[in-house]
Amino acid sequence: MNKQQILSDYKKQEDKILLAQILDKIEFSIQREKLEYTDFLDMYQISLVKSFMKKVEFENYILFGGFDNAERNILIIYPEKYNMNMVQKNYSKILKAIRIKLSDEEKGKYTHRNYLGGIVKLGIKREKVGDILVSEEGADILVKEETAQTLKQELATLTRFENAKLEIIELADLREQQIKVEEIKIIVPSLRLDNFVSDLAKTSRSKAVQIIDSERVFINGQNETKSSKQVKQGDIITIRGKGRFIVKEFSGTTRSGRSVVTIEKYI
Repeated sequence: MNKQQILSDYKKQEDKILLAQILDKIEFSIQREKLEYTDFLDMYQISLVKSFMKKVEFENYILFGGFDNAERNILIIYPEKYNMNMVQKNYSKILKAIRIKLSDEEKGKYTHRNYLGGIVKLGIKREKVGDILVSEEGADILVKEETAQTLKQELATLTRFENAKLEIIELADLREQQIKVEEIKIIVPSLRLDNFVSDLAKTSRSKAVQIIDSERVFINGQNETKSSKQVKQGDIITIRGKGRFIVKEFSGTTRSGRSVVTIEKYI
């Protein structure tokens, strides 16, 4: 396998580094006949990895984040001798969750931003942490098993969690994800993606194009860089740094011919 030749099509240095690591893990998995896995990948990296695996014609992998429809996933590479049941039996050995149970006085006080901000404050790299499932009682934070104990100890040093109970739990004990949405309406001149990004990110059309060009926009989990992409009913649009939105319904048109669209925004 000529790694330099395979990676020559990729211009971003960070993409090359990630994909080179994945090629190494493929080799290790084949040679050692054991599972290999990465840190947590964001939506852009997941999209990149999917297309890369197709390009190198490698199929013995799965993306998993601890529960169905997780946004952040680890890439698990497995040898030929493994079947899917064998891979799934290893999930609990690879991933755990840190449960933060708030005191009665603090219940409902913290948002996803507060939990992530605490992790960042500790100097922990984002790729070491998966999805953060927030509820009134606290949060479940997905982590790799090998870092769970250290992160738990570090979180306990934060003032915001000094009265909270922290424990490491199994994936089977995760809280059911509580999805909250806010319904909003937007009016767009056409169903082009840049119009949606402009309205949803509350920015100018030219800035929306820059956001799309910088690979920060995803439709149904796939990175989209075409500003002219036509948005459809049911699409899930994710704008990194701005949020996730479901195109619920095209509600009609204005007298000037603009489209009225009902959006569900994750909150």
